[in-house]
Amino acid sequence: MAEAVSAGQAHPTGPGAVLALIRGGRATTRAQLMAATGLSRSTMATRLEALGEAGYLEVSGAADSTGGRPAGSFRLRRDAGVLLVADIGGSHVHTALADMACEILVSHRRDLNVGEGPDVVLGQVAADFQRLLRDADEPADRVRGIGIGVPGPVEAGTGRVVSPPIMTGWDGYTVPDFFRGGYDCPVLADKDTNLMALGEHRVNWPDRRHLLFVKAGTGIGSGLVLGGALHHGSQGAAGDIGHIPAPGLDETSPGAPVCRCGNSGCLEALAGGWALVRDLTAAGHEVATTDDVVALVRSGNGDAVRLLRQAGRLLGQGVADAVSLLNPSILVIGGGLAHAQEHLIAGIREVTYRRSLPLATRDLRVVLSPLATRAGVTGAAHMAADALFDPAAIDARLR
Repeated sequence: MAEAVSAGQAHPTGPGAVLALIRGGRATTRAQLMAATGLSRSTMATRLEALGEAGYLEVSGAADSTGGRPAGSFRLRRDAGVLLVADIGGSHVHTALADMACEILVSHRRDLNVGEGPDVVLGQVAADFQRLLRDADEPADRVRGIGIGVPGPVEAGTGRVVSPPIMTGWDGYTVPDFFRGGYDCPVLADKDTNLMALGEHRVNWPDRRHLLFVKAGTGIGSGLVLGGALHHGSQGAAGDIGHIPAPGLDETSPGAPVCRCGNSGCLEALAGGWALVRDLTAAGHEVATTDDVVALVRSGNGDAVRLLRQAGRLLGQGVADAVSLLNPSILVIGGGLAHAQEHLIAGIREVTYRRSLPLATRDLRVVLSPLATRAGVTGAAHMAADALFDPAAIDARLR
């Protein structure tokens, strides 16, 4: 289970397909699996035996049956190894250790500026990984996969950062290469908001086909689940909502604020956490981080509350366009600013429902991220597990 296997196409009823059914919870008993695949009892027994001997499955007790002996229920072996994951934000690093079912076992969070560059930031991630393994009493050879999220565009399939607006020194850097020498396992990287969207979808809305995740933190971004799968676009740049023009502004607008990406009038330059820090500082308040903004809002400060609600309305106008274009059934709002009471999400709801197409919002739910600060690391764990348990790779390993 160490390296990802290039195996071509998965067999539609091979061991990998059977494991995918069990892992996704779509079929967990022998009878359910036979019905889902059309395989005979003897062939299914062979598949399950091979998966069990390879350490992928275990019997989880009894499940309901139609009569006679209770049907044994199968599940993924959670203790077959561990996953190391990291959610790197603009001003923080959140690392975690997960089991094979993507349940977070232990985690650690620290402040760190992504602008310090890849060597400093990834070096700290590597040190925190070692700390997590020590805390959980897990040896490095039990690590089966690594997933990393970063706050910038990542080329789909390679983990290479491409022209990131805020990640000084990261352009062209292939994140997985940093870890491959230290661990004998698949290493993957993606944009942080993609992983947040994936985490929320898998944990809270696995049956919804279309989900839009919007992160409002130091910066602003989004991740898309379309047709039940994470949507990257042709190169991995999908979802960069923070750098579209703010309503009524563009690069030529007089007085348009300059964004961290170098353009003027971006949505993030008005509604991002760093922009709120700028505006509150100009108003005479002592704030340095997004967390300081949140603390000021929670204390009831009038300037902070006003600016955050205004940010919600501005963000709502950008989100409304995305809702009309993509028609998600779930809009999840996450990031540090989202949990500063109800002010941000109230502004987003107000404008999104008013400006989006009526058909697009008829069944739309706008919710705060239930996973909150764990959305990124949870999604990173699912990304790593998806690669590890790819049906074609499983078939190849068991051949």
